[in-house]
Amino acid sequence: MAKTRVYELAKELKIANKELMGIMNKLGIYTRSHMSVLENGEVIKIRNHYRRQRRAKAALRKKQQAEAELQATKNVEQQLQTVADETAAVPATEVAQPKPAEKQLGVEQQQNQTAAEEKEKTVAHGSEQRKRKTHEQSQPATTGERSRKQTARPQQQQASEADQKQQRSGQQTRTVGSQAIEPQERQPTRDAQEPVDGATRTGQRGTRRAVAKQLKIPKPPEAVTRDLPEKRRERSAGKPDRQAQEIHSRKREAERQRQERKLRRERSKSKTTAPKQEPPKVVRKITLTGDISVQELAKKLGKTAAQVIKFLMEQGIMATINQELDVETAAIVAQDMGAIVDIKVEKPLTELEDIVDSPESLQERPPVVAVMGHVDHGKTSLLDAIRRTAVTASEAGGITQHIGAYQVKVNYRKITFLDTPGHAAFTAMRARGAQATDIAVLVVAADDGVMPQTVEAINHAKAAEVTIIVAINKIDRPEANPERVKQQLTEYGLVAEEWGGNTVMVPISALKKQGINELLEMILLIADLKELKANPNRPARGIIIEAQLDKGRGPVATMLVQKGTLKIGDNVIAGSVYGRVRAMFNDRGERVNSAGPSTPVEVLGLSELPQAGDIFQVVEEEKFARQVSLLRQEERRQEELKAASKVSLDELFKQMEAGEVKELNLIVKADVQGSVEALHSALEELSTNEVKVNLLHGGVGAITESDVMLAAASKAIIIGF
Repeated sequence: MAKTRVYELAKELKIANKELMGIMNKLGIYTRSHMSVLENGEVIKIRNHYRRQRRAKAALRKKQQAEAELQATKNVEQQLQTVADETAAVPATEVAQPKPAEKQLGVEQQQNQTAAEEKEKTVAHGSEQRKRKTHEQSQPATTGERSRKQTARPQQQQASEADQKQQRSGQQTRTVGSQAIEPQERQPTRDAQEPVDGATRTGQRGTRRAVAKQLKIPKPPEAVTRDLPEKRRERSAGKPDRQAQEIHSRKREAERQRQERKLRRERSKSKTTAPKQEPPKVVRKITLTGDISVQELAKKLGKTAAQVIKFLMEQGIMATINQELDVETAAIVAQDMGAIVDIKVEKPLTELEDIVDSPESLQERPPVVAVMGHVDHGKTSLLDAIRRTAVTASEAGGITQHIGAYQVKVNYRKITFLDTPGHAAFTAMRARGAQATDIAVLVVAADDGVMPQTVEAINHAKAAEVTIIVAINKIDRPEANPERVKQQLTEYGLVAEEWGGNTVMVPISALKKQGINELLEMILLIADLKELKANPNRPARGIIIEAQLDKGRGPVATMLVQKGTLKIGDNVIAGSVYGRVRAMFNDRGERVNSAGPSTPVEVLGLSELPQAGDIFQVVEEEKFARQVSLLRQEERRQEELKAASKVSLDELFKQMEAGEVKELNLIVKADVQGSVEALHSALEELSTNEVKVNLLHGGVGAITESDVMLAAASKAIIIGF
């Protein structure tokens, strides 16, 4: 199931990370940051708690709104009751002034005042709903409005003039107990407030509504309605009904305003929370091809270096902005920070790709044979006999201690031989020789039998999946016993063909030159069965057999071409060394211009001595060769630093004070690189708990003054080999 992080859950619940972490702390769920991962049970627990909390808040908010509405209704009713009480306190004996145009009508009204009061009480009680309409229409009008209304309504004009005279004379002032009601408080009839033009009427109407809303008067005083005509009194009796409608409209208006405020809050909340939602999260997809620095990783993720460093510190990794992160760590960091990671580990520049040859381009090539065996069992004698048999004796050269490569012709066909030393110290060199060969000739002395180095040679050949041919040497000696050798070899899985096995065993005598031709024929037969082929029409690729420093020619490397053709002028990379082929010599010392597959040659023109066993390859440009060489040198230096033993100074000082550790510093110089490596391995194995052998320096060539100075400064011993 997918992981859920704190910030993802906060985004889902639409709350801030800090608020969610506060809820988690209340629930007893503690995390270090918003990037922490939550368990499924914790996520469910948080969701349920948040939903309960949200429902409780919604219920509380609804309850508060209901209480507020109820309180508002009570306030309105209380105001209405207060106004009603004040209105009821007005004395019913108030006498309205007679209008000038209707003096006789006013006199009659005064005479029948008592009867009118009784009648009005009855009418007001029966027609309260009509009074509200009269109240809205009974607001005072200006004097100018009344003067402009004379022509349209003469009778109303006369009533207005009478009201105006009464206001000037102050006869309309009424008292309620000890309080005086001003003339502007009396509510004139609807006829006295009609405006002349539409603009004045509209403005007056708005003024009347505003005043009515502010006063919130449920019903007008009875004294005002008393001198209204019967029809108007009936209209004013419906006032309470209009007040109920007004209360209802106010409630609807309050509800509408509440909904608008809610919508505004939601809009403002969405605007304020939008930036926190990390604009529609764009999932970045990055590709990692190798080690990457913190700064480069931050750029790929679209983050700052400080954010990446902070995240690494939370994970317990102390890193700086320029520190390199391996691919695995960088991938984990990128995934945790919300990116999709695609790891494409490109082949390092130090590893050059080999060309894949098509089957049509392959041609038959000579077999490469390695001669292996125990010390003094006759390997060198066998190679010498083969060379003397294949070429003239004058061309024979001495077989040296280091690896040699020779090519001979047998029945118009070529065979390449590699001589690997048989001493135990040269195990690594022999292993490389076996890996570079197609067939291994195992030399075993008939009078000595199988020895430890013989067993090692068998194991190396089997590991390299190389076909083994056993050459039982020294059969000319009286104490020779080939059958005993065959019996011993069966213990290691080598069974002779005459005994029902598949291992070719040839008895020979290198000294008497017996069985040499039979051995060469068997080698060619095995090569035919293996169908050895290579493509000569491609850039050369092969292996370094040996390298040595020549005083006159500089670095000299013995190369075995395995694929393609090596030519003079080619740019070559051999391990951490590069160069241009300036000259080539075959095994007989002859200068050659090219070397095809399975051909050993000595090459001049390398910048330094390569390591024995390194792969060489031809490239097009010297600049590229130099670049690859520098990268490989740095890579090799890093490997050597990693391989160095890590001992703290405190422990070393304690051991030296107790006399438990003594160091023996050595400097090794040899004529070839293979000998240096062999001595290095052998001397390191001599280290014990009491004495530690420390190889300070190893090189090829003569012992120089710098070597002596280094030995004097470090109290070391120089070994020349």
